[in-house]
Amino acid sequence: MQFSVHQHVVVMRHGDRIDNFEPLWASTASRKWDPPLVEAGRVRAFCTGRKLRNHLGFPIHRVFVSPFLRCLQTAYEVVSALCAVDDDPSHMSSADGVTIDPSKLKVHVEYGLCEMLNNEAIRLEMAPKDGNFEFNIPDCEALLPAGTVDSTVERVYEKLPQWEETVTGARARYVQVIKALADKYPSENLLLVTHGEGLGVSVSAFLKEVTVYEVEYCAYSDLKRPIIFKEDQSFTAGDFEVLIKGQTGISLCPTSIPTDDPLNQPNSV
Repeated sequence: MQFSVHQHVVVMRHGDRIDNFEPLWASTASRKWDPPLVEAGRVRAFCTGRKLRNHLGFPIHRVFVSPFLRCLQTAYEVVSALCAVDDDPSHMSSADGVTIDPSKLKVHVEYGLCEMLNNEAIRLEMAPKDGNFEFNIPDCEALLPAGTVDSTVERVYEKLPQWEETVTGARARYVQVIKALADKYPSENLLLVTHGEGLGVSVSAFLKEVTVYEVEYCAYSDLKRPIIFKEDQSFTAGDFEVLIKGQTGISLCPTSIPTDDPLNQPNSV
């Protein structure tokens, strides 16, 4: 006997990063390549989490997040909205003061969802001179909502990619991580909190003959695929279908139309 379900993988960009709004921030920052969110970015992330909770039509079971600070802070807000005890947190604008039920989902830090580690995304003067980005997983996990973190899960990427990875290599990495995480949890719906390039790839890799030329902060895609489970617990997965319902902050054009790609501009994602 076999049965089928549909699995969803939602891929989301982080919120508004401080260095794109306060140009002098980097002059005194110790980690110039790892900016936090501005307050508006926290609010946007929480409101997006509330939107996901109320309008997706399916639950999120697991969240995977890039170790960069802006993604961790985005995940904190989104997860708080998804796990809020109040069934209607619409009167709230951020996670401040929100009571959550941490049993609703689990959160994991995934190196493979990190920023493109090259000067297309991180300016050379901002990157650590030795190429060591110095992420400590326990420190990253401490920034996520208490009780939601599952540290026992084996990551797809146990280490960060090497500095100066190619754009092509980074894009292949994002596709690999999306597929690997989906295959690891075929009966669960996932949310991946990553960077602009990762979100763009989640659309262009599975929606043929289109180019993603712009993604907004906290924009997201919804990938859906059929899963057929067999009696022995093995499964067969169909192809991902890209669902873009309403305004999700992703701008597309046919691949035949040339465009300047802001995803390839330094410091844009």
